[in-house]
Amino acid sequence: MEGRFRLVAGLGNPGREYARTRHNVGFLVADALARRTGSAFAHEPKWNADVARAGEVTFMKPMTFMNLSGESVGDFCRFYKIEPEHALVILDDAALPLGRLRLRGSGSDGGHNGLESVLMHLGSERVPRLRIGIGGAKDSLVGHVLGKFSAEEQSILEQTVNRAADAVEFAQANGLEAAMNQFNSNEQPSS
Repeated sequence: MEGRFRLVAGLGNPGREYARTRHNVGFLVADALARRTGSAFAHEPKWNADVARAGEVTFMKPMTFMNLSGESVGDFCRFYKIEPEHALVILDDAALPLGRLRLRGSGSDGGHNGLESVLMHLGSERVPRLRIGIGGAKDSLVGHVLGKFSAEEQSILEQTVNRAADAVEFAQANGLEAAMNQFNSNEQPSS
């Protein structure tokens, strides 16, 4: 998977209790990308992250917990001299409806603590990101993002993870602008 990004970091929380929660949708997309490229994740203590390599691209799942994701991403980028614009971050977004994708080349953290940590550790807002809609919280935001997807949402989740992986591959092959035009529509999967 050659192209623009040298690092693709899916954000989430480590541990079985967080697997397949809304906050871990970035991990799910990273897993899908690794499967598509035939690469496998292995824990690399130097980065405190699970890492899979496919050619010149590294997929990463920081094992620092969400709010400290920038430690792994920042250390990795500094060591390999990866500029912020060549590191794509994949994260959940409770402000977007379930299944909606929003790809951007730069901007603020939008209140997402994981993205805030990445931007701080890279010292730039010029970090491409793919936000994945997880739907809004009805009550507590923390309870919502750490909650599991309902049975009814599972088919939308699977479609969304595949579309997000498609978006990353498309951006690698055709550039970020073209991917934004292709995947940032208001369409989202239906159950």
